[in-house]
Amino acid sequence: MIGTIVAVATPFGPGAISVVRVSGPEALQVAGAALGEDLGAVESRRVVRGNVRDGAGAILDDVLVTCFRAPASYTGEDTVEISGHGGVLVTQRVLDRLVACGARVAEAGEFTQRAFLNGKLDLTQAEAVMDVISAQTDLALRAAQQQLRGRLGEATEALRGEVLGIVAHVEAFIDFPEEDIDPATGEALRRQIEECERRCAALLDTAEQGRILREGVRTVIYGEPNVGKSSLLNLLLGYERAIVSELAGTTRDTVEEVVNLGGIPVRLIDTAGMRETEDEIERHGVERTRKKVAEADLVLEVVDASEAPRGLLVAEELGAHYLLVRNKVDLGEHAGWEEKGGVRISCVKEEGGEELVRAIRSELSLDSGSWGQEAVAVNARHQDCLRRAAAGLGAGRAALEAGESVEFAALDLREAMDAVGEIAGQVDTEELLGEIFGRFCIGK
Repeated sequence: MIGTIVAVATPFGPGAISVVRVSGPEALQVAGAALGEDLGAVESRRVVRGNVRDGAGAILDDVLVTCFRAPASYTGEDTVEISGHGGVLVTQRVLDRLVACGARVAEAGEFTQRAFLNGKLDLTQAEAVMDVISAQTDLALRAAQQQLRGRLGEATEALRGEVLGIVAHVEAFIDFPEEDIDPATGEALRRQIEECERRCAALLDTAEQGRILREGVRTVIYGEPNVGKSSLLNLLLGYERAIVSELAGTTRDTVEEVVNLGGIPVRLIDTAGMRETEDEIERHGVERTRKKVAEADLVLEVVDASEAPRGLLVAEELGAHYLLVRNKVDLGEHAGWEEKGGVRISCVKEEGGEELVRAIRSELSLDSGSWGQEAVAVNARHQDCLRRAAAGLGAGRAALEAGESVEFAALDLREAMDAVGEIAGQVDTEELLGEIFGRFCIGK
């Protein structure tokens, strides 16, 4: 839908100010009607004072108004931003008045979608807007800002250009056989394709880093009842989040919080104690614990080091990273734990927390200098596109090397080129765009 859209661009709730954004071909006229003024003579990017009035002329709010004329605006369209008092009711009244004057309420992400459609952002930059908003650590914010500045778009556009050159060479051979163009100018073309495959692989290598920066390291705190799992959660968070009790089975459901460990978000998941139980609610909690362990990036198995070892609970074939945490060392350690290794802590005395953080960073290689320094950190959508591109490149190269029909190789290579193009949005797929922008907040 085209038309002129309006939305509140600041968070819902009381605040010092609220910003209502209007964008579209009639933005100046709609805002002017609400203000009872002609905004046509207002200089772009100059703030002016005015009053939003209702249909009877009564003042709804005393506001500051800024006009951004196309194409020099966020959306690439005429845009007006109205800054008023931050009350919920007054902001709603201003929004309602702008709708009455001819605007419609924007859908989620529609402002940024218009910026993409008008060429102000590529699709990777549009996605980075939400990454910037939702970043929980400095490194996550840095990676999102790199993408917002177009680093991923530049990298994929350069890759697409290389693949386009390969496709052009192969299709020229098909279209102009009399020109004696060799599609497999053997080594040169093969090296070109292999270089594109290498660049796809390098971008794919950033996928796990990107997931961790966006979602955090899924870290499950695991163990028998009363070994101090909830106390460990509180120790790492630095405040009391989970209820701590000597009564076994206090934690019956998972408790999740995010902590910043040196710029990496770590999603701590406190789980129900693992034991056989007749209590139906506790049994559901134990089952949920098993599922969380299966999904974990890191498992912290907590044991009571003051008692004799009874065997560790985590299976050796666990796919996640693993650390043994020996709690309650203040009560004296049983000699049986010495050969087990692990990190020694006392949640009661708040000792060993720093050593555990260092062990976590080491286990996850979070001290690597590449964290936060890479130009890109691809997300799941980019990952899918790159995998399809790599498959197309590999199939095209194999077809040429096997001496198969050049037309088959051209089809594979063109699929690879299209897959790379999807990353920055060089596609005409409404479903794809709707899926991406539908995750945005209203007003962005």
